[in-house]
Amino acid sequence: MESSTENKAHSPKSSRTLVVMAKAPRPGRVKTRLTQSLPVEAVTELYCCLLDDTMALARSLGSLLGSTEVAIMCPPSDVEELQRLARSAVGVVAQKGEGLAAGLTSVFAHFAAAGRQRVVAFNSDSPHLPVSVLGSAFAALAAHDLVVGPTEDGGYYLVGAKVAHPTLFDGDGMGTQSALEVLLVRARELQLSVGFTDPFYDIDGEGDLTRLATELQLAPARAPRTAAWLKEWGRTVAQSRTGTGDL
Repeated sequence: MESSTENKAHSPKSSRTLVVMAKAPRPGRVKTRLTQSLPVEAVTELYCCLLDDTMALARSLGSLLGSTEVAIMCPPSDVEELQRLARSAVGVVAQKGEGLAAGLTSVFAHFAAAGRQRVVAFNSDSPHLPVSVLGSAFAALAAHDLVVGPTEDGGYYLVGAKVAHPTLFDGDGMGTQSALEVLLVRARELQLSVGFTDPFYDIDGEGDLTRLATELQLAPARAPRTAAWLKEWGRTVAQSRTGTGDL
Protein backbone atom coordinates (compact mmCIF):
# COMPACT_ATOMS: atom_id res chain seq x y z
CA MET A 1 0.00 0.00 0.00
CA GLU A 2 1.42 3.42 -0.97
CA SER A 3 1.93 6.18 1.55
CA SER A 4 -0.10 9.36 1.24
CA THR A 5 2.94 11.21 -0.07
CA GLU A 6 3.46 8.60 -2.79
CA ASN A 7 -0.20 8.77 -3.76
CA LYS A 8 0.12 12.51 -4.09
CA ALA A 9 3.22 12.21 -6.27
CA HIS A 10 1.59 9.42 -8.30
CA SER A 11 -1.58 11.35 -9.16
CA PRO A 12 -1.35 12.29 -12.85
CA LYS A 13 -2.25 15.97 -13.06
CA SER A 14 0.25 17.13 -15.66
CA SER A 15 2.16 15.89 -18.68
CA ARG A 16 5.35 17.21 -17.04
CA THR A 17 6.98 16.07 -13.80
CA LEU A 18 10.15 17.58 -12.35
CA VAL A 19 11.86 15.40 -9.75
CA VAL A 20 14.52 16.62 -7.32
CA MET A 21 17.02 13.95 -6.24
CA ALA A 22 17.56 14.65 -2.56
CA LYS A 23 18.79 13.34 0.76
CA ALA A 24 17.85 14.35 4.28
CA PRO A 25 20.40 16.94 5.48
CA ARG A 26 22.24 14.82 8.03
CA PRO A 27 25.88 15.43 9.02
CA GLY A 28 28.31 13.30 7.07
CA ARG A 29 25.75 12.19 4.45
CA VAL A 30 25.49 15.20 2.13
CA LYS A 31 28.09 17.01 -0.03
CA THR A 32 30.85 14.95 1.55
CA ARG A 33 33.58 16.30 -0.77
CA LEU A 34 33.10 19.72 0.80
CA THR A 35 34.07 18.37 4.22
CA GLN A 36 37.68 18.44 3.05
CA SER A 37 37.60 22.23 3.41
CA LEU A 38 34.57 22.92 5.63
CA PRO A 39 33.33 21.57 8.98
CA VAL A 40 30.68 18.87 8.64
CA GLU A 41 28.10 21.03 10.42
CA ALA A 42 28.69 23.90 7.98
CA VAL A 43 28.31 21.57 5.00
CA THR A 44 25.03 20.26 6.38
CA GLU A 45 23.75 23.80 6.88
CA LEU A 46 24.81 24.72 3.35
CA TYR A 47 23.01 21.71 1.91
CA CYS A 48 19.80 22.80 3.64
CA CYS A 49 20.11 26.18 1.91
CA LEU A 50 20.90 24.63 -1.47
CA LEU A 51 17.97 22.24 -1.20
CA ASP A 52 15.53 24.95 -0.12
CA ASP A 53 16.51 27.24 -2.99
CA THR A 54 16.53 24.37 -5.48
CA MET A 55 12.98 23.45 -4.47
CA ALA A 56 11.93 27.09 -4.93
CA LEU A 57 13.51 27.00 -8.40
CA ALA A 58 11.64 23.80 -9.23
CA ARG A 59 8.31 25.23 -8.13
CA SER A 60 8.90 28.37 -10.21
CA LEU A 61 8.91 26.29 -13.39
CA GLY A 62 5.12 26.37 -13.42
CA SER A 63 5.17 30.10 -14.20
CA LEU A 64 7.26 29.36 -17.30
CA LEU A 65 5.58 26.22 -18.63
CA GLY A 66 2.23 26.06 -16.90
CA SER A 67 1.13 23.02 -14.95
CA THR A 68 4.21 21.03 -13.87
CA GLU A 69 4.26 18.65 -10.94
CA VAL A 70 7.26 18.74 -8.62
CA ALA A 71 8.36 15.78 -6.52
CA ILE A 72 11.30 14.55 -4.47
CA MET A 73 12.92 11.13 -4.87
CA CYS A 74 15.03 10.02 -1.90
CA PRO A 75 16.26 7.03 0.13
CA PRO A 76 13.45 5.35 2.13
CA SER A 77 14.94 6.46 5.47
CA ASP A 78 14.73 10.14 4.42
CA VAL A 79 11.08 10.39 3.38
CA GLU A 80 9.60 11.72 6.61
CA GLU A 81 12.32 14.31 7.20
CA LEU A 82 12.18 15.61 3.64
CA GLN A 83 8.40 15.76 3.77
CA ARG A 84 8.71 18.03 6.81
CA LEU A 85 11.29 20.20 5.06
CA ALA A 86 9.12 20.41 1.94
CA ARG A 87 6.21 21.56 4.13
CA SER A 88 3.88 19.10 2.32
CA ALA A 89 4.15 21.27 -0.79
CA VAL A 90 5.36 18.38 -2.97
CA GLY A 91 5.18 14.60 -3.00
CA VAL A 92 8.15 12.70 -1.55
CA VAL A 93 8.76 9.22 -2.94
CA ALA A 94 11.11 6.53 -1.60
CA GLN A 95 13.48 5.07 -4.16
CA LYS A 96 13.96 1.33 -4.55
CA GLY A 97 17.55 0.27 -3.94
CA GLU A 98 20.58 2.25 -2.79
CA GLY A 99 22.64 4.90 -4.50
CA LEU A 100 22.10 7.47 -7.22
CA ALA A 101 21.72 4.93 -10.04
CA ALA A 102 18.92 3.20 -8.15
CA GLY A 103 17.34 6.57 -7.42
CA LEU A 104 17.28 7.59 -11.07
CA THR A 105 15.95 4.20 -12.13
CA SER A 106 13.21 4.63 -9.52
CA VAL A 107 12.30 8.08 -10.85
CA PHE A 108 11.38 6.83 -14.29
CA ALA A 109 9.91 3.53 -13.11
CA HIS A 110 7.61 5.44 -10.76
CA PHE A 111 6.64 8.54 -12.73
CA ALA A 112 6.80 7.33 -16.32
CA ALA A 113 4.62 4.38 -15.28
CA ALA A 114 2.00 6.91 -14.16
CA GLY A 115 1.39 7.83 -17.80
CA ARG A 116 3.25 11.13 -17.82
CA GLN A 117 4.68 12.16 -21.15
CA ARG A 118 7.86 13.88 -19.89
CA VAL A 119 9.85 13.37 -16.68
CA VAL A 120 13.01 15.28 -15.74
CA ALA A 121 15.20 14.63 -12.68
CA PHE A 122 17.91 16.98 -11.44
CA ASN A 123 20.27 17.58 -8.53
CA SER A 124 19.19 18.91 -5.13
CA ASP A 125 22.06 21.43 -5.10
CA SER A 126 21.29 23.38 -8.27
CA PRO A 127 19.89 26.79 -7.27
CA HIS A 128 22.25 28.40 -9.79
CA LEU A 129 20.40 26.89 -12.76
CA PRO A 130 18.32 29.38 -14.76
CA VAL A 131 14.70 28.19 -14.83
CA SER A 132 14.90 28.40 -18.62
CA VAL A 133 17.31 25.44 -18.56
CA LEU A 134 14.65 23.28 -16.92
CA GLY A 135 12.16 24.49 -19.49
CA SER A 136 14.54 23.58 -22.32
CA ALA A 137 14.91 20.07 -20.88
CA PHE A 138 11.19 19.43 -21.22
CA ALA A 139 11.20 21.00 -24.67
CA ALA A 140 14.03 18.69 -25.80
CA LEU A 141 11.93 15.66 -24.90
CA ALA A 142 9.46 16.60 -27.62
CA ALA A 143 12.07 15.55 -30.19
CA HIS A 144 14.34 13.14 -28.28
CA ASP A 145 14.04 9.99 -26.17
CA LEU A 146 16.49 11.31 -23.58
CA VAL A 147 17.71 14.73 -22.45
CA VAL A 148 20.92 15.25 -20.48
CA GLY A 149 22.43 18.27 -18.75
CA PRO A 150 26.23 17.86 -18.78
CA THR A 151 28.46 19.18 -16.02
CA GLU A 152 31.84 20.71 -16.74
CA ASP A 153 33.63 17.89 -14.91
CA GLY A 154 32.30 15.06 -17.07
CA GLY A 155 29.16 14.21 -15.15
CA TYR A 156 25.58 15.37 -15.52
CA TYR A 157 23.22 17.41 -13.38
CA LEU A 158 19.97 16.57 -15.17
CA VAL A 159 18.42 13.69 -17.06
CA GLY A 160 14.96 13.30 -18.55
CA ALA A 161 12.95 10.74 -20.50
CA LYS A 162 9.40 9.94 -21.61
CA VAL A 163 9.44 6.26 -20.64
CA ALA A 164 11.41 4.09 -18.22
CA HIS A 165 14.60 2.44 -19.47
CA PRO A 166 15.45 -0.02 -16.66
CA THR A 167 19.07 -0.68 -17.72
CA LEU A 168 20.01 2.92 -18.54
CA PHE A 169 21.71 3.59 -15.19
CA ASP A 170 23.07 0.10 -14.50
CA GLY A 171 26.74 -0.58 -13.77
CA ASP A 172 29.67 1.61 -12.83
CA GLY A 173 30.29 5.28 -13.50
CA MET A 174 27.76 7.14 -11.36
CA GLY A 175 29.33 10.01 -9.48
CA THR A 176 32.60 9.83 -11.46
CA GLN A 177 34.19 12.03 -14.09
CA SER A 178 33.15 9.49 -16.73
CA ALA A 179 29.48 9.41 -15.71
CA LEU A 180 28.25 11.30 -18.77
CA GLU A 181 30.29 9.16 -21.16
CA VAL A 182 28.94 5.96 -19.57
CA LEU A 183 25.36 7.23 -19.81
CA LEU A 184 25.73 8.16 -23.48
CA VAL A 185 27.23 4.74 -24.28
CA ARG A 186 24.20 3.06 -22.71
CA ALA A 187 21.86 5.41 -24.57
CA ARG A 188 23.47 4.41 -27.85
CA GLU A 189 23.18 0.73 -26.94
CA LEU A 190 19.47 1.27 -26.32
CA GLN A 191 19.20 3.26 -29.57
CA LEU A 192 17.90 6.34 -27.77
CA SER A 193 18.13 9.78 -29.35
CA VAL A 194 19.70 12.30 -26.98
CA GLY A 195 19.21 16.05 -26.58
CA PHE A 196 21.29 18.32 -24.35
CA THR A 197 20.75 21.32 -22.12
CA ASP A 198 23.45 23.91 -21.42
CA PRO A 199 26.54 22.71 -19.49
CA PHE A 200 26.73 23.80 -15.85
CA TYR A 201 28.88 23.10 -12.83
CA ASP A 202 28.26 21.02 -9.73
CA ILE A 203 28.68 22.29 -6.19
CA ASP A 204 31.42 19.86 -5.17
CA GLY A 205 34.47 21.74 -3.88
CA GLU A 206 35.50 25.07 -2.37
CA GLY A 207 36.20 26.50 -5.83
CA ASP A 208 32.60 25.81 -6.82
CA LEU A 209 31.38 27.66 -3.74
CA THR A 210 33.58 30.64 -4.57
CA ARG A 211 32.20 30.68 -8.10
CA LEU A 212 28.61 30.42 -6.89
CA ALA A 213 29.19 33.13 -4.28
CA THR A 214 30.44 35.50 -6.98
CA GLU A 215 27.36 34.83 -9.12
CA LEU A 216 24.94 35.25 -6.24
CA GLN A 217 26.56 38.49 -5.13
CA LEU A 218 25.31 39.94 -8.40
CA ALA A 219 21.88 38.27 -8.23
CA PRO A 220 21.11 37.06 -4.68
CA ALA A 221 17.38 36.73 -5.44
CA ARG A 222 18.16 33.68 -7.60
CA ALA A 223 18.92 31.67 -4.44
CA PRO A 224 18.38 33.88 -1.37
CA ARG A 225 19.07 31.34 1.38
CA THR A 226 22.24 30.12 -0.29
CA ALA A 227 23.34 33.69 -1.06
CA ALA A 228 23.00 34.65 2.61
CA TRP A 229 24.94 31.56 3.74
CA LEU A 230 27.73 32.17 1.21
CA LYS A 231 28.01 35.81 2.23
CA GLU A 232 28.57 34.76 5.83
CA TRP A 233 30.95 31.98 4.72
CA GLY A 234 32.97 34.54 2.75
CA ARG A 235 33.30 36.73 5.82
CA THR A 236 34.46 33.76 7.88
CA VAL A 237 37.09 32.83 5.29
CA ALA A 238 38.35 36.41 5.12
CA GLN A 239 38.61 36.61 8.91
CA SER A 240 40.48 33.33 9.16
CA ARG A 241 43.02 34.48 6.55
CA THR A 242 43.68 37.79 8.30
CA GLY A 243 43.57 36.32 11.78
CA THR A 244 40.87 38.75 12.90
CA GLY A 245 38.51 35.89 13.57
CA ASP A 246 40.75 34.22 16.15
CA LEU A 247 39.39 34.07 19.68
